Parts: sequence; structure tokens; C-alpha cells
Amino acid sequence: MLADLHCHTTASDGGLPASELVLRALDRGVELLAITDHDTLDGYLAVQAQGLPPHIDLIPGIEFSSAWGNTGVHIVGLNLDVQHPQLLAGVAQQKAARLLRAEMIGQRLAKKGYSGCFEGASAIAGDSQLGRPHFAQFLVAQGHVNSVQQAFKRYLGAGKIGDVKATWADTGTVVEWITASGGVAVLAHPLHYKMTATKLRALIGDFQEAGGQAIEVSSGVLPNDKVQHIAQLAQQFGLYASCGSDFHHPDAQWGDIGKMSPLPSHCQPVWQLWQ
Repeated sequence: MLADLHCHTTASDGGLPASELVLRALDRGVELLAITDHDTLDGYLAVQAQGLPPHIDLIPGIEFSSAWGNTGVHIVGLNLDVQHPQLLAGVAQQKAARLLRAEMIGQRLAKKGYSGCFEGASAIAGDSQLGRPHFAQFLVAQGHVNSVQQAFKRYLGAGKIGDVKATWADTGTVVEWITASGGVAVLAHPLHYKMTATKLRALIGDFQEAGGQAIEVSSGVLPNDKVQHIAQLAQQFGLYASCGSDFHHPDAQWGDIGKMSPLPSHCQPVWQLWQ
């Protein structure tokens, strides 16, 4: 079975509406799909309301931002109850944190001489989760920079004036939101955080202790040695294995929907928890 349990739509920072993403996934042979937009359920809910084409199984998902000490960590929630009060309260809390961060980015850019950035970025975002890419698009539209990449390099990237850290809920709290709603908490793309081996093991231990049940062994296309390394950690900590392309845009060279390294045969796939 081809499963993709990590992808994004225009409800957050993806390039395709949810309905188009589902059709693209179906065209590429995906049989089990989770739409996991950042801190919002809107992508999944849009498809659920429209109805699904045959031959694809869609499960409810989300990707929460969280704070593990001073490090930002992403936690995917799978197969959760999208109407659960505790989950919805968590989504509302994250939305408020995103809005506050966006307002601060706008204020900082205004001090730099670029007025109207918050309003302009909000207009570009529309119903999507407001984030730095929307500020970048506004700066391009206003002629302040030549490209989105240049906007991040000058103003929005790490260490720049628009690099405002949101006050995310801690990792344990996010795991609790997911598990309280009957979902499975998954530590997303563990190699993305560029931690030392010791620190990564500490993160995984804390995540498991909080109630986390799975880890993304396969996140996009990875070298086999890295897949095997995460698979070994999953086995050592007694975690199920998840997989996902982390798809965002159809023109991105690094990850199309359904395109990821296969899970090693000795892994326990996360979907065994609900099938």
C-alpha cells in the first residue's frame, strides 16, 4: 500500500487546493492519504465536505508547531476526532500565536520603511494560515525585492528582522491535544532539526513519555542509511513508523505527493494503529 501521511494544501503553505491535491495523490497511486496542514484542519475539512473519489482513503490529519525547550519541533496528528473540544482549543491557540507573530513581523517591517505589510500579507493569505511566505509575496508585489527567495534572504529568513519566533505550545501539550482527540501523535521529519545524536534521543524520549506513538521514518526521499537510522531509533523506543512526502508545491523538485523512501520491512507501519 502506498501511503502519504504528510502533505500540505493552500489551507496552510501548500500550492494546491485540497481537492486538487487529492486528485494528484490518486493519479500517483496513493491509497492512504493524510492532509496535514500547519496548525489547521481546514484542508481536510474541505475535502471531507466535497466527498472523496474512489480508490483513496483519507484520514484526518494536522501538523502542529511546538516548542521543545528552545527548539521548534513539528508534531503530526493522524486519525483524530476533528470535532474534539480539546483539539479545537489547541487549533485556536495556535492560530492566535500565528496572528500575533504576523502582527510583530508587520511592525518590524514598518520600522524598516515598508508600511502595510501585515495588511498586504493578510490579503494574499486570504483563508490560508498567515505566514512569512505571504509577507515575502507582498514584498515582491510591491517591488521591494525581486523574488520570494530574496525576501527571505534579506528580511524574513533566520536571524533577519522578520524572523519572529511564535510562542508555540510545548511539545507535551501538543501531543496531549492529539491523543485526547483519539489521534496518533507522530514526530515529524526528525532529521530536519539537525540535532546531535544525543539531543535527538532526548527529544524522542520526551515525545514518547508524553504519549507520542510514532515517528516519521521516511520523510521524502532520503538516503538509505538515514532511513535505517531513524528506523533503528523507532525500534529502540518502541515507536510505530510513519511516512510522508511533506509535499508543498507541484513545481518543487524535492518532493512530489506520494514520493518518499519505502519503510524498511521490519518497521511497524503507523496505520496498524487504526486499521
